[in-house]
Amino acid sequence: MKITVQEVANFVDGKIYGDASFEIKNISRIEEAKEGDLTFLYLSLYEKHLETTQASVIFVTPDLPKSRKDIIYIEVQKPDEALQKMIIKFFSHPIKISGIDATASVYPSAKIGKNVILGKNVVISENCSIGDNTTIYHNTVILESTEIGSNNIIYPNVTITHNCKIGNNVIIHSGTVVGSDGFGYTNNERGEFIKIPQIGNVIIEDNVELGSNVSIDRAAMGSTIIKSGVKIDNLVQIAHNVVIGDNSALSGQTGISGSTVVGKNCVLAGQVGLAGHITIADRVMVGAQGGVSKSLTQSGKYFGSPAKNYRVAFKEEAHIRNLEKYSNQIKELESKVKELEESFNKKGNS
Repeated sequence: MKITVQEVANFVDGKIYGDASFEIKNISRIEEAKEGDLTFLYLSLYEKHLETTQASVIFVTPDLPKSRKDIIYIEVQKPDEALQKMIIKFFSHPIKISGIDATASVYPSAKIGKNVILGKNVVISENCSIGDNTTIYHNTVILESTEIGSNNIIYPNVTITHNCKIGNNVIIHSGTVVGSDGFGYTNNERGEFIKIPQIGNVIIEDNVELGSNVSIDRAAMGSTIIKSGVKIDNLVQIAHNVVIGDNSALSGQTGISGSTVVGKNCVLAGQVGLAGHITIADRVMVGAQGGVSKSLTQSGKYFGSPAKNYRVAFKEEAHIRNLEKYSNQIKELESKVKELEESFNKKGNS
C-alpha cells in the first residue's frame, strides 16, 4: 500500500516538514526502517537511532530538532498514538481471500450469511450458522450446531467444536481450539480414571481476540464463558466452566483451572496460574509467574507464588535477597553476645 505524506498528516492532524507528496510504502521500527518507510520517535532511548535510520518519514514531537534534511518530519503531540492509528487504518488488513473455495465442505443444513469467505478445506458442519462478513481461513473445522456471528476473522487450522457460540467482531488465530473436552475424570475402586462426559459448551462474546494455540475447554455442564472485549495471548489454557470477565487480558502461558471466575478489567501477566474454584475480583493485576491459590477479593496488584499484594511481596522478596547478609549479621551478634557472656562470667568468678 502507498499513501502520501499529506494523506498521513491529514489523518493524524500533523504538521509536515518536507515533501508532502512523498509516497510511504511501509511502517517500520526506527532502527530497522528502510527508504520509503514511516517510523516514529517518542522515547529519548531511541534518539540514538535518529542519525543512522534509513526511514524516509518520521513522526516526532514538536520539541525534537529536525536536523536531517533527507528525512520528512510529521510533527504530532503523541508519535506512538499517531503510528498506531496509521497501522489500524492502513496496514492491519489480513491477507485477502474471496468467495467460498471449491474445496470447502458446507453441510446443506448450515446457514451462511452475506459476504462470507471460506478458504480451502474449511468444514462447516450440520446445523451451523455463520454471520455476515465473516472470513474463515484454510483448514478450519467448525463442528455441529455451532453459531458464529458477523464480522469475524478465523485464521487457518482453528477447530471449534459442537454447540459453541461465537459473537461478533471476534478474531481467532491459528492453532486455537475452542470447545475441547474439559479435564473431567473420576476414580473407580481400582484407582483408574473414568472419563466424565463434558456436555456443556463454550460461549465467546463480542470483540474478543484469541491468540494462536489457545485452548478453551467446554464446560462439564453449562458454559465456559469468555466475555466481551477479552484479549487472550498465545498458549493460554482455560479449563471447563471458567468465566473471564469483560475487557480482561491474559498473557502467554497463563493457565486457569476449572470453575474459576475472573472479574472485569483484570490483567494476568505471562505464566500466571490460577487454582480451580476461586474468584478474582474486578481490576486485579497478577504479575508474571504469579500463582493464585485462593480467591482475591479486592482490586489491586498481586505478585509472587502464592500471590500477595505486591507491596508485601516485594518487601518479602527484598528480605529473601538479603538472607545471606542477615545470616552474617546474626553470626556476628552471636559472637559478640558470647564474648560478653564470657567477660561477665570471668568478672563474676574473680
